[in-house]
Amino acid sequence: MQFGIFTVGDVTQDPTTGWTPTEHERIKAMTALAVKAEEIGLDVFATGEHHNPPFVPSSPTTMLGWIAARTERLILSTSTTLITTNDPVKIAEDFAMLQHLADGRVDLMLGRGNTGPVYPWFGQDIRQGIPLAVENYALLHRLWREDVVDWEGRFRTPLQGFTSTPRPLDGVPPFVWHGSIRSPEIAEQAAYYGDGFFANNIFWPKEHFQRLIELYRERYAHYGHGTPEQAVVGLGGQMFMRKNSQDAVREFRPYFDNAPVYGGGPSLEDFMDQTPLIVGSPQQVVERTLSFRESYGDYQRQLFLLDHAGLPLKTVLEQLDILGEEVLPVLREEFAKDRPAGVPDGPTHAARVAEQIANQDENQDENKEEVAQ
Repeated sequence: MQFGIFTVGDVTQDPTTGWTPTEHERIKAMTALAVKAEEIGLDVFATGEHHNPPFVPSSPTTMLGWIAARTERLILSTSTTLITTNDPVKIAEDFAMLQHLADGRVDLMLGRGNTGPVYPWFGQDIRQGIPLAVENYALLHRLWREDVVDWEGRFRTPLQGFTSTPRPLDGVPPFVWHGSIRSPEIAEQAAYYGDGFFANNIFWPKEHFQRLIELYRERYAHYGHGTPEQAVVGLGGQMFMRKNSQDAVREFRPYFDNAPVYGGGPSLEDFMDQTPLIVGSPQQVVERTLSFRESYGDYQRQLFLLDHAGLPLKTVLEQLDILGEEVLPVLREEFAKDRPAGVPDGPTHAARVAEQIANQDENQDENKEEVAQ
């Protein structure tokens, strides 16, 4: 089981002080959180991709490359790489380069994003969102697995005898998660390729994500990748903690009430009741997070959103200290209990290289047997 944090990189005014960080300050804060994540023992840091204010992470691989140079163990990922508006050739090359620089500590989460205007900014039509996601990933998948690609599709110029460089490290492409908030087509796509499925698990009730995850697991088995329980699932989540729940609620309320993504909607109490948002004590965070397994089954990756809504860096670093000291050890121990032997661990480059070698050895043995017969 892998635990980590993700950031959306919003530049939001702190409603309690009126202070708004500069873009420079926000970017440096995000990288500081990544370094801190490794220090407290987390497994993953992920960043979103946005191309519009008030967000700053427009170049995820640049940021993750900086973080790679300052960490040794942390898996570097994205919480959205826009498969619809990025050229799949550029995705293939950028993430393969990052994979080499980080010695394999790289994967990525593909998604369509949540900002409609981004499509025409990059020459695309939002009405083609799903077809773009399907076609672009089909090409990306081939670019990482075939040395020379001939290809023709609807949305970009054809390729003839094209080789994406650098080639994936050790011949193993970065692991891909297909992220979705609402689209069963994306769950189907993840299942078809045997990739991971990441349910954002933030703004919607659990019943919605239960349906998407169940669909993914069923179709994963349908395509012959393993049993439904062997499908690779990730979940998002968000929390705010203090020693006692009353202090947590009192401190977080103005951020919730004024943040653009929350303000004007349900009350904080209703939002906590209807979605996975956790505002309370460390023990409440542990209990609520453990309940995710009851709702979705055993899964492989849990990412938390901590730095948003104008929360100052000092406060977010305090949250990470609490997470590392009081929450993470308990979650690791409890999630490991009664975990069925057939449930896979979270994906790592080393494990996937070993699996590829094992498959190659098995194929060679089968070929030898056929020759002998």
